[in-house]
Amino acid sequence: MGGCAVSLPWPVIAVLCGGTSAEREVSIGSGRACALALARSFPTRLFEIGTDRLPPGLTAGQHVVFSTLHGTFGEDGGMQRLLDAAGVGYAGCDAASSELTMDTARTKQAVAARGVGVANGLAFAATQKPAAADLTARLGEQLVIKPNNEGSSVGLALIANRGELEAKLATITAGEWLAEERVVGRELSVGVVHGHALGVVEIRPRSGVYDFVSKYTKGLTEYFAPAPLDAATTRAVQAAAETAFAACGCRDYARVDFILASEQNVNNPLYLLEINTLPGMKETSLLPMSARVAGLDFTALVRELVSSAVQRHRPIAVDRA
Repeated sequence: MGGCAVSLPWPVIAVLCGGTSAEREVSIGSGRACALALARSFPTRLFEIGTDRLPPGLTAGQHVVFSTLHGTFGEDGGMQRLLDAAGVGYAGCDAASSELTMDTARTKQAVAARGVGVANGLAFAATQKPAAADLTARLGEQLVIKPNNEGSSVGLALIANRGELEAKLATITAGEWLAEERVVGRELSVGVVHGHALGVVEIRPRSGVYDFVSKYTKGLTEYFAPAPLDAATTRAVQAAAETAFAACGCRDYARVDFILASEQNVNNPLYLLEINTLPGMKETSLLPMSARVAGLDFTALVRELVSSAVQRHRPIAVDRA
């Protein structure tokens, strides 16, 4: 017996977490927190990902994805391309923007073309490492060496002299890397949602290095939200974040990180560190901190982050007899 098609008011929000990168455990924490918050506003299902493929049960037309997959495959465009091919809508940056922003060197080229400051640097493959003497001649001895396409500061090293540089280069055996002139200053982070910057957060690691340990070990880093900046500097950081977001073709939301250089670098004081399109999303993470400065609590934030994807979602047609 025939019936009429009716539309269900909301899709099911499919929260993806886990993944196969070095940031798997961080992602699981983000996913669980977001699923709990989203369930207050939408039908929600948590999918824990263990392979580089779509999970069983994820359905085009029924689900809209909110991904908390960090690192390789999660935020480098890999998962986004699979979702596009399957016709599954998702919140956040599309595949092209995700791939771009995961590549730090390409990201900095894109934002520098729009006037955002970046540190001098050199990208290189492990199979074609530059000599330490050539790097120091070009960039000086005070350097930052890091993977070009990893998140959460995995593999980050601060270099103070030629000997430390030679030792670090000797450990690099695979992957794409980035050597940069070290800029000393205050580390800042700001969320951007729908193209508009939220509050600015200052990060002060007790060790002086905001590496993986400092990020994820309680008590090793102080956070100031809002950052203690004058109004003009705050506006400048927010404007730079919005410009960087647009320059990389970002969609829906991202987190943009900077170094505000110390006084000796007054000619160009603000330098982009990275754009993180799928940042940590526990209540204590940087993007939620930035949102709270702007008056959004965690539940309101995650609802806002998924809102555009829900609007893009075509209503589910159900044949009701």
